Amino acid sequence: MRIEQLQAFLAIAQTGSFGQAAQKCQVTQSTISRQIQSLEADLGVSLLHRAGVAKLTLGGERLLPHALKICQEWTNATQELADLLAGKQPELCVAAIHSVCAYYLPPMLQEFCRQHPDLQLRVTALGSDRALKVLKDGLVDVAIVMNNRLLTISSEMVVDVLYDEPVEVLMAANHPLAQYKQVPWSELVKYPQVVFKDGYGMQRLVQEHFARQGAALKIAMELNTLDAFRGVVRQGELVALLPQSALIEALSDSTLAIRAIASTPDTDFDLTRQVVLVTTQDRLQIPPIRHFCQLVKALKIPTASSLQEQSFVDQGSLLIAPITSSC
Repeated sequence: MRIEQLQAFLAIAQTGSFGQAAQKCQVTQSTISRQIQSLEADLGVSLLHRAGVAKLTLGGERLLPHALKICQEWTNATQELADLLAGKQPELCVAAIHSVCAYYLPPMLQEFCRQHPDLQLRVTALGSDRALKVLKDGLVDVAIVMNNRLLTISSEMVVDVLYDEPVEVLMAANHPLAQYKQVPWSELVKYPQVVFKDGYGMQRLVQEHFARQGAALKIAMELNTLDAFRGVVRQGELVALLPQSALIEALSDSTLAIRAIASTPDTDFDLTRQVVLVTTQDRLQIPPIRHFCQLVKALKIPTASSLQEQSFVDQGSLLIAPITSSC
């Protein structure tokens, strides 16, 4: 059974004529006849009396209300899909790491809202692995995260590199490592560390780099907020390896110190994180999602100075909302 057969049946029921039904469906009368014959063959019952005005048989009368429902559902479904492809969707959901929500996205969020006034934009801060999971589960449309090739290897995923960001050492201002302009790797490994919780890409990145250097990472504590990192590190010997954009608030804190990691020929400890935009092939066919991704990719790559300037933007505005952004 095909939808065209049911549509032909309804057209005849409404007009009482094969000829008028053909005009209504914009096909030939012979096509209408074949569709009805095929439908009757599929159902094993005669649907129409063909003498004079086409009238419904008992079987046709029983089928009529069901055919009406099926065709209406089909019309609704095709209209919803047409609206989706035309960009008429109620919301666009984005999951991004905290620093992206606070410092990378703000320059374009309000502009996107102005260009799509009927669309609800939802931006939620999540760890990288969690953000990629909710993207795979269909709960968000776009994820902006630290790259994890194991979670984006699927052919349906579209991954665009946005920028690479150096990782530096956060410590108390009076910490022994603060004496160095660049912390030697041999000294860094001596101290216990505060790391992000499991599910955050930074923990995996730090662990992989320590393993690559043949060193054991001494994890003293796991946290998931930057306020907690600063509060704990400020107390004593614990240090934290964090990306540059996570250290903005610490720059103006006299109780804290930030140092780069020294790179030597022996260690070549070039520790950076790569931030990527991830969505799926099918979502890129939807105009608002495609436009959002284009705007994100067109943003300037954040630098240490630009991030510091951004931290002084009015904290009450939509532009720097770190958890959610709606319009």
